[in-house]
Amino acid sequence: MVRGKTQMKRIENATSRQVTFSKRRNGLLKKAFELSVLCDAEVALIIFSPRGKLYEFSNCSMNKTIDRYQNRTKEIMCTNNQGLEDVQLEKEFDSFTMTKKLQHLEVCKRKLMGDSLDLCSMEELQQLERQIERSLTKIRSRKYQLLKEEITKLKEEEKMLLEENAALLKKVGSEWKHQDEAMDVETQLFIGPSDRRGGSGFLCRYLHNQPT
Repeated sequence: MVRGKTQMKRIENATSRQVTFSKRRNGLLKKAFELSVLCDAEVALIIFSPRGKLYEFSNCSMNKTIDRYQNRTKEIMCTNNQGLEDVQLEKEFDSFTMTKKLQHLEVCKRKLMGDSLDLCSMEELQQLERQIERSLTKIRSRKYQLLKEEITKLKEEEKMLLEENAALLKKVGSEWKHQDEAMDVETQLFIGPSDRRGGSGFLCRYLHNQPT
């Protein structure tokens, strides 16, 4: 018969709880003994029953193991505290370093703007001059690049406009050609006005003079 999985919660039945405690206690003491023998580990186990009864196991002196535990705990706490202090000191050092860098950058900025130059030596002034010249070179290079890109863009737009203009001129020329052809047809069919003497016009005279 397959045993069901025990739920990890307090056993409500007092009898079942006491039976389970006895079994698990003996199993835990057995495991502690096996661990000390097989692995040569210093093991100390203390158990208090629900009624306050003490059960313990130690492969060495219980007091010795407890003292060793307390000393080790203090060492760990001191190490952690020292680590926290080191972290705090590192943060303070980083903050101090960052403040110094910001102050240095602010001074350099004022010097580049032409301020606070009274205490600068000739060498510092020459360095500032070279730095400004390098900055101007980069600025001009970037400006020329932008101008070149703008000129290229304008040329492309000009080319597109010329193509559109040529297409419009071609379309208008075709329309004017059709209009001229239509005017030629109307001119050929035109009958001139009659003369003042009541004649029938040029076309009538032409038809009258033709042989029958």
